[in-house]
Formats: sequence, C-alpha cells, structure tokens
Amino acid sequence: MIGMYYVRVPIQMAVVAVHQNDPNKRGLVLFAPVVPTKGCLSLIHDLIDQYGPVRDIILPSVAVEHKVNAGPFARSYPQANFYVTDKQYAFPLNLPNSFLGLPSWTKPLPRSSRDNAHLWGGELEHEVLTVKPGIGSMYQDVALFHKSSGTMLVCDAIFAVDGTPPRILTEEEEYTRALLFHARETKDEVVEDTPENRKKGWRRIVLLFNFFFPGSGRGDLGLQPIFEALQTPTYKDGWGGWKPFSWGEDELKDFETFSAGGKPTVLPIIQIILSRNPNEMRRWLDVVTKWNFNRVVPMHLDAPLSLSPSEFEDAFLFLSTSYNKVRFCDEDVEFLRKAEEGPLNFTVYKTPLGTLRGDKCGIQRPPRN
Repeated sequence: MIGMYYVRVPIQMAVVAVHQNDPNKRGLVLFAPVVPTKGCLSLIHDLIDQYGPVRDIILPSVAVEHKVNAGPFARSYPQANFYVTDKQYAFPLNLPNSFLGLPSWTKPLPRSSRDNAHLWGGELEHEVLTVKPGIGSMYQDVALFHKSSGTMLVCDAIFAVDGTPPRILTEEEEYTRALLFHARETKDEVVEDTPENRKKGWRRIVLLFNFFFPGSGRGDLGLQPIFEALQTPTYKDGWGGWKPFSWGEDELKDFETFSAGGKPTVLPIIQIILSRNPNEMRRWLDVVTKWNFNRVVPMHLDAPLSLSPSEFEDAFLFLSTSYNKVRFCDEDVEFLRKAEEGPLNFTVYKTPLGTLRGDKCGIQRPPRN
C-alpha cells in the first residue's frame, strides 16, 4: 500500500571510473543499477565516451527494488561482467536466478576482495555484509571502496535525509504532484505549488515509508476513505484525493527528530534486520572502517556524505548499547515494535538486543475524525 500511495523515494546508481591510466583496462564499474531508460543509458553513453566501456556491473543487494532493475540493465551491456551478491532469493518459492530476470552470464560476487586481490586490479576493495533475519529471507549489502577518490559506496546500510526534496522529485511533474498530494490537510484541498509545500509533502513521505504509521500521523485503511475518493474521481492530483492519513501538529518536530539535520543513521526496517546478527555487523564494520575513506555514497536519499571511518561506525548506534536503540521518537517505532512482537513474531529470528526503542518525544497523533 505504501508503494502505491504516491510514496516516491528515489534510488540511486553509482558509476566509478577505473584504471584511467591504462588504455587496455580503463572503463566503468556500475554499482546498484537502476531502470535502463533511454535517458539513463544516454548518460552512461556520455561517460563511456569519456572514461571507457562498462566493464563491471554490481548488484549489491537482494532487495526487490534493486534486483528488479539489475537484469534488464545488465542486458544493455552484455559484454560487461555482471556480479550479484550470492544469496539472491525469492519468496514464497525460492526460484533460481534465471527466474528472477538475471541473465545467464550472472556471476556471484565473492564475499570479500581480500581473498580475490585480482578482481579489481588493486583499485577497488569490497566486503559483503550478510544477515539472515528470519525464515525464508536474507539481507546483503556491499561496501565498495574506491581507493584513489577515498569514496565508499554502500547500498542500504545507512542513510541521511534533510528537509529538501531530491531534485528528481522537483524536476518531474508526476513526482512534484506526489509531493503536493501529501502536503494536503483536507481530502479535496488543491495545494499551491510552493517550495514550502513541497518540503511538507517530502517530510510526510519520508515518515510514511520509514514507519508506515508514524507517531505524528493517523492512518485509516478502512473503506470510508475509499468511498469518499470514489465520489471525486477527477481530483486534480489523482487517486480521487484518497486520504487515508492525517497529520497532527507535531509532524515537523517528528521529522526533525528523525532527520537530525541530515546526520547519518540506519533505517528502522534495516536495523530490525541487522540486529538479528550484531556479530556479523561488527565483523563487517571492522573490515570497512580500516579503509581510508572520507566520503560515503548510499543508494537511497542524501548522497554523497562526508564521513570518516569512525563517523560511519557511529551511525550504527545500536551496536554500542545494550538494547536496540534508535535516535527516532519512540512513538514512531511503536507500530514496528508491536508488529515484530505480534503478527511478525514468527517471521524473524530473536535478537539479543530486543525490539526497537527510542526516547519518548511527546508527539501526538491528530484526533480521530
């Protein structure tokens, strides 16, 4: 439901130019491929002209939002090596890679470049993080370090966000409409397109996709909002103005606590997963924080981030506490906590850190209509 309800959250791809001083090896490494639209491939073509051919493509995740794009993108460059993390899976039936849209030349990415020094010719290093959160599921992320630029790429492990919507959401009419759709206070309101209203819509989108039912909002997934939307099928911004969420006066405070001025941390859903195996997290961090990077590029939300190895490690707050600590409002993670303790209890393994816990912020939901 979150995915279809105008919750537009861009994903990113990173491109690394390698071996630029060797005419026989120079080229591009593509990390976390996105949809191979004509516009995207045109941009890649410009980079090929400048830096050389696409030599390697890396799918650094098992998550569907990344995996669904990887196969079509790899087919656009069949001459390139195509590496994927080695625990790709499907649910409820665990299908082979060929059934997941991945081409026949797909190769498993080794868990670490430490045992495969020849893989990147000394210019890159990588380390795979692998956590099994529960029955029938898996999580993997790849840290890829480009030595000469001091840049580390990661997929989902950390994020940072501020109150400014990403450019792609403000340059495309469809995406701008989503921002204004979420900025409404009433169902039939037509919101003026202003920078402030765009920011309001973005704040709400961020809170929705992270918490589903954030502490400053109230959801009504019953039939009444649907019936009301059916009465206004021509509403300007779509969906008949369907409005299953309302927001209280604490929404701005809620977002500011969540974003902490753009300070990096771990997405709540990702922390639920990673906390199943804190020892694997510490092992991975012990490897990647030995790299001499000063910039981190995640594939979601704000990037690049100016971070040293110690600052990157600080983002994983829960590893330095005796419980599953988050910096977010406890009111925000209440729904996720109850879901984990209740209907989802059988789907995830137990963690020694317990369920997500934050500090009470005193935020309140709006009154029921």
